[in-house]
Amino acid sequence: MRLFVFGLGYSASHFIAGHGARFSAIAGTARTPQPGAAVETLAFGPDHVDPAIAAHLARADVLLVSVPPDADGDPVLRAFGPQIAASGIRRVVYLSTVGVYGDHGGGWIDETAELAGSGRRRHRIDAEAAWLAGGATSLRLAGIYGPGRNALVNLRAGRAHRIVKPGQVFNRIHVDDIAAAIARAIDHAGTGAWNVCDDEPAPPQDVVTFAASLMGVTPPPEQDFATAQMSAMARSFYASSNRISNARMKSELDVVPSFPTYREGLTSLAKSDAPTSSPDDAAS
Repeated sequence: MRLFVFGLGYSASHFIAGHGARFSAIAGTARTPQPGAAVETLAFGPDHVDPAIAAHLARADVLLVSVPPDADGDPVLRAFGPQIAASGIRRVVYLSTVGVYGDHGGGWIDETAELAGSGRRRHRIDAEAAWLAGGATSLRLAGIYGPGRNALVNLRAGRAHRIVKPGQVFNRIHVDDIAAAIARAIDHAGTGAWNVCDDEPAPPQDVVTFAASLMGVTPPPEQDFATAQMSAMARSFYASSNRISNARMKSELDVVPSFPTYREGLTSLAKSDAPTSSPDDAAS
């Protein structure tokens, strides 16, 4: 079974590290391929598309897509949509986001909830719809964290903030549990959209406070959301407050999170994660 990945980012690379042995061949794309990478990597971006991608798609059995949409739609479908539709690829898994849901005021929602938003959210909603229409499986991921990318790392680097917006909650998901969900989605007979998230949506400031307690340090002071200095992208994460159900993930994909809340996840990471810098963690 051959795997091709559009977007060898954090989640896709973690899936390959844990589940790559099940595939006879793996290749994927990056905007700027790095020499010596463990997986054959081809360039795919607005400035260059490696012509060899077409040959890989012709041989692939499974396609994993984690490239985000842009203002003009989904870049993978723009470049290769007709070929993918006509190919022998038996399973397409699209990594989406729980950001496709509108604001439900902190209420519990499942995959039947309204999708709403503008700007980047609307681009994602439209891209996901296009993949689903073509028979793909969509995994709607909550705030991603894991090795090298978590509240502990942000605290060490001085990037952690306790932003308080009354009533605000987020779900999260450990990258190990994302990898498990991808593996199960590949094998699952059905298609559709599944929420991939933990059991306990929680206020973002609580995650930072718990991380600080694990490190034995004083958490950063609380900041009021209305007056906190934040980038437009960071502020956009607070545009909706939802408690997202993972019941279908458990019952249909048979994925029970190894890290059901941020507490188990951060406790495990505190024992194993080396002090290192990393990208900002949207989940904290």
